[in-house]
Amino acid sequence: MNLESKMDMETELREREGRMNVMCLLTDPEGTPLGSTMYLPQDVGPQHLQQIVNTLLQNEERLPYAFYISDKELLVPLGTYLEKNKVSVERVLSIVYQPQAVFRIRPVNRCSSTIAGHTEAVLSVAFSPDGRHLASGSGDTTVRLWDLNTQTPMFTCTGHKNWVLCIAWSPDGKHLVSGSKSGELQCWDPETGKPSGNPFIGHRKWITGISWEPVHLNAPCRRFVSASKDGDARIWDISLRRSVICLSGHTLAVTCVKWGGDGVIYTGSQDCTIKVWETTQGKLIRELKGHGHWVNSLALSTEYVLRTGAFDHTGKQYSSPEEMKKVALERYNKMKGNAPERLVSGSDDFTMFLWEPSVSKQPKTRMTGHQQLVNHVYFSPDGRWIASASFDKSVKLWSGTTGQFVAAFRGHVGPVYQISWSADSRLLLSGSKDSTLKVWDIRTQKLKQDLPGHADEVYAVDWSPDGEKVASGGKDRVLKLWMG
Repeated sequence: MNLESKMDMETELREREGRMNVMCLLTDPEGTPLGSTMYLPQDVGPQHLQQIVNTLLQNEERLPYAFYISDKELLVPLGTYLEKNKVSVERVLSIVYQPQAVFRIRPVNRCSSTIAGHTEAVLSVAFSPDGRHLASGSGDTTVRLWDLNTQTPMFTCTGHKNWVLCIAWSPDGKHLVSGSKSGELQCWDPETGKPSGNPFIGHRKWITGISWEPVHLNAPCRRFVSASKDGDARIWDISLRRSVICLSGHTLAVTCVKWGGDGVIYTGSQDCTIKVWETTQGKLIRELKGHGHWVNSLALSTEYVLRTGAFDHTGKQYSSPEEMKKVALERYNKMKGNAPERLVSGSDDFTMFLWEPSVSKQPKTRMTGHQQLVNHVYFSPDGRWIASASFDKSVKLWSGTTGQFVAAFRGHVGPVYQISWSADSRLLLSGSKDSTLKVWDIRTQKLKQDLPGHADEVYAVDWSPDGEKVASGGKDRVLKLWMG
């Protein structure tokens, strides 16, 4: 900002100083101050704060920001806020500015198609990173790929001997891997629906999770990690077609696995620990202890950019792996900012922990409030929020930076199995045993849309990365697509 406009701004603020002013300190979500303490007039609200932040950050294009005071969004002028919350004008008011998505996702509100095909329960659904393809895994031992334009089945991938428990797309969109109850994994070519080689054999019990190496670390995508009830996690290379590293050390089943953006692998287990591994030799780097029962679910603050790699809401496609890697790295660094990659764990002990594994092996926060086991945890795409789904029928919302409790979403009348975020972090989707999907509005902290339609329990939900559609599957064997 040039000196003159800075002085003009300060003069204007000083002229308004006659009225009782509020001492404010603007900080980013990590607590890093933006400039020094400012005296702001009481009639300053979010609009004016947006101008101040854009000016101080010297943004060439004005960006949208939301403002938070103690994890509650500021939607009124400062004076009104102080009165309503009985806050003293003598204290410095810390205001967190959070960049908002420049695009908006429409809430889904109708079922656009119900597609039969699977002959047993649908256990997993996943959109490809660019949002153009959809895959599902079922108790009928098949993986199915669906054509989203015509909303009809495209390929049935056969070869598994048992239930398909989990599926995962490579972040470059070129491969799909599925894992079964018998412990074998299969890699598929999404263009043809054919297996790209023999199954990957090595695990002795069923597969509980699959996670790919981020594309900003390696392109084209070659390696993924699988977790199994046999107590091991294994790194596989799809070019060598074999397990290259076995990560053993857990004393009970490994229940979940994530390949982090810094290149380490996190595994959660029924032995109550989370282990952190490096991926060149498979050495154990650290152990995260604290849970008193099984660890059920892990989520990373960077998960959305790791899942989507180079693909964003614009739908741009890429011609080379090098270009993909470069764009993915830029997106990853931009999303992460100056914060460490965070991990959240959910457990059968009804609690969650927020960790910063690269900083400390001690948890940052113990998150309590659920009255039953925590089934699924998930960071919002911007890392601002953590959502958790529990058998206590509630979905809870927490701060993604501090782990503080923010709100409880109540409305389901059965256990909540899975949750998924909209790409703009403004809406949250949940699927439940009560046969409904529900869309929750993060800003109002209320139910936005109730989506009945399934005839039985909803096991799996996913919101496409481009935000256009939602897929759900469950006990009634059908796949449902929902649109806005």
